[in-house]
Formats: sequence, C-alpha cells, structure tokens
Amino acid sequence: MIVDINIQRAESQENDLSNLEKTLQEEGEDRVQHVDVQSQFSRRTILIGGAAMATSFALPHKSFASQHGTGDSPSRPHSGEDSLDTLKVKDGTSIYYKDWGTGQPIVFSHGWPLTADAWDAQMLFFGERGYRVVAHDRRGHGRSGQSWNGNDMDTYADDLSELIEKLDLKDAILVGHSTGGGEVARYLGRHGSKRVSKAVLISAVTPFMLETPDHPGAPMSVFDGLRQGVVNNRAEFFRGLSVPFYGYDRPDAKVSEGIKNSFWLQGMLGSVKGELDSIKAFSETDFREDLKKITIPTLILQGDDDQIVPLQISSPLTAKLVKNSTLKIYPGQPHGLCTTFADQVNVDLLAFIKG
Repeated sequence: MIVDINIQRAESQENDLSNLEKTLQEEGEDRVQHVDVQSQFSRRTILIGGAAMATSFALPHKSFASQHGTGDSPSRPHSGEDSLDTLKVKDGTSIYYKDWGTGQPIVFSHGWPLTADAWDAQMLFFGERGYRVVAHDRRGHGRSGQSWNGNDMDTYADDLSELIEKLDLKDAILVGHSTGGGEVARYLGRHGSKRVSKAVLISAVTPFMLETPDHPGAPMSVFDGLRQGVVNNRAEFFRGLSVPFYGYDRPDAKVSEGIKNSFWLQGMLGSVKGELDSIKAFSETDFREDLKKITIPTLILQGDDDQIVPLQISSPLTAKLVKNSTLKIYPGQPHGLCTTFADQVNVDLLAFIKG
C-alpha cells in the first residue's frame, strides 16, 4: 500500500527551505556542505510509502564471525546468559548483534522494518579499514527476541545502551538510518555521550515525523495507512514498499530484484507486533529535546529525492537543532541511499570519522 500526499504550495516550501539553508549558513558557515533542494522540490507530490525505515542489502544470515568465532577480535565480555552473538537485556529480551574486527568502534542502528544486514556495505567497508563494526537487530526485528512490550523509542535506546556497556565500547561513532537515526538521537538524549565521540544521522525520522500545529510533519492518516498495510498483508505491503524506498519507481532507476527481495525477507523476519508498535515509535516520538542535548560532532545526510522521510520535514530541521552539525544533501538520491549510493556515503562517513 503506497500513500500519496499532495503537498500544496510547493513554491512556498521551496522558499522556506531556501530560507532555512541561509539561516543554517549564517549560524555556522560550514555546517551546510550542499543543499540543492530547488530542483527536486519543484515536484508537486511527495510519495510517503512508509514513513521511516532503514536501508538494506544482503539476505539475512548468521555472520561467518558469529558462527566460527570472532577471529582477530579481542575477547568480548559476556554475562552467563549471553552468547557470542546475543545479549539478554534487562527485561529478558534477546538482542542479536554482529561484532567484527578491532579498532575504534562504529555502531550502526538500522531502520524499520529491516535488520543489521541493512549495513552490509558499511560493515565490510569499515571493517576492512581497521574499525570495529557493531550492528544489532532491534527488538522485534530480524533475529532478536519478539517481545510483546517494549517496542518504543525509550526501550530501543536503553537496549542500545546495554549493548554498548556490555561490549565496553568507548570513543564510539554512532550511525543511525531512518528509525535508527531516531534511536541514536534518543540514546544521546537519554544516556549522554560519555562513550560516544561522534554521531551520524542518515535519512533520519528526526526531529518529529507527525504533523502538529507547531510542526510540518505528515498527517496521522499516513501512519494509519502503514498500520493497515502491516496488519492486512504485510508480505505484500513490504514487497511494494521496497520500490519507493530505493527510488526504483524513477525513470532512470537501475532496479535490483535482489535488493527488493532482501528488503522483503528482512521485513518478514520481524515480529508483526513489534513492527506494528514501531510505527507509533518512529512517527509519534518527538526528538526535538534530544537533538538540543547533542554536543558532539554530528553529520546529517539525506537524499533530496527521499520518498519515505520527506526532506523538508527532517534533515534541515534536525541540523538547525543540533549545534555542532554538518548537513549534506545528495541530489536525486532515495531513502535507501546507504545501499544505492553506498560508495559515496562510505567515503563521506570515512572523511567525517577521520576529520
């Protein structure tokens, strides 16, 4: 089920974005590296196929490192109930994670309705360059436990905190895509940055997805449509959702049936209850106060042809709230740009981490 939202007064929105860009530049000249929204926002329709989610690549599988040991990775602290690739959090839910390599840790948080496998392109790239790369399946998703309760942003952030504490990660870089971007923001707002040196928010659901009198988000009817799609026939819904997610409905798109199938399979691995609850979590959580608390260097990335989390309600507004941030916009790129535009995203992430 795809929901079309006709955005009225497009010219006014273009002017608003231009004014916002100027404001950001005045507040910090180098914070906006590239904002080319005029060409893309001349379209009169923004397709919100599923307002929040992550990006993905390979088919879900147990990692080689998980099955055969951690190789050159240092010894990992675990409690008696934990295994080499799962963590039991405080309510007893099992959180599956990958922990590869050595060096400065980079922790990846995926989006809805996918898994840690959404980060395959990034995990390989940074693992091969001497970083320790960690990614978990959010509760209710993928190989993690399917708890009835706790499918909310506070608990997601607490689960991430427990994982970071259990692995004793320090000087970490947190990278979140879509719903994962919200998870990173809530973690920093709730737990602080004592173990974190930098953050990256990619196509994130911040600052607030829902339309309210004081915020230009999407109407509740959009998210009700998502709920209906998940409840009625999530198998068919996820199959259709992969198309706008990766921009495969654009005339010049190079469609990959494998990526579409991977998106579907990752979504179907999750709990229908957890995925249903997560819609409320990513759409109705207000991250504005969390963003104001972030003081570490933060990179904010998004494509200006994002049909899932519309640019004009997300990254530019997020950059305005995060003091020490840099905003980078990719012309013509979709929501799932960590897969479709992985080479450039990886280069930009590496430059930010090293900078």
